[in-house]
Amino acid sequence: MESATQRQRAGHWRDNLARGYLAAAIMLVIQYALGIWVNLYCTIPTGKGVGQAFSNGAVLALHTVVGLLLILAALSMIIRAVIARHRPSIVLSAIGLLAILAAAGAGASFVNNGTNGASLGMALATAVALLCYIIGLFVTTVTAAGRPDGPPAQGS
Repeated sequence: MESATQRQRAGHWRDNLARGYLAAAIMLVIQYALGIWVNLYCTIPTGKGVGQAFSNGAVLALHTVVGLLLILAALSMIIRAVIARHRPSIVLSAIGLLAILAAAGAGASFVNNGTNGASLGMALATAVALLCYIIGLFVTTVTAAGRPDGPPAQGS
């Protein structure tokens, strides 16, 4: 049987998850916009490797840095979900991390060869990660609202 303290602690971690999902979703939208900018307005130094990309414009470098920060945020979300012992969040966070890693891999491929397929791969993987984090935000918010120490239902 769960004590009131355990329920409060679980509620705290679910609230923490919800904030993390929102932050990750916002970062993904920013990353997506930077990716569109890079695709339309930057010259990618194909065949020279990812390291060369940093010296080819501030927006491309920022896109790369935000991507690395997204990987850290995704790892953080998995850790938060495991600590909260919230299975839907563990699954969604793991899929979100895999999607971000797939986008990073497609990005590295795009820098190496500049193909449209790699660009599409980045966009689709970003969409999958964004969807995971939006669903995660919904799941943790609904769970938090339904817990005994949550806010009272409207109309009561």
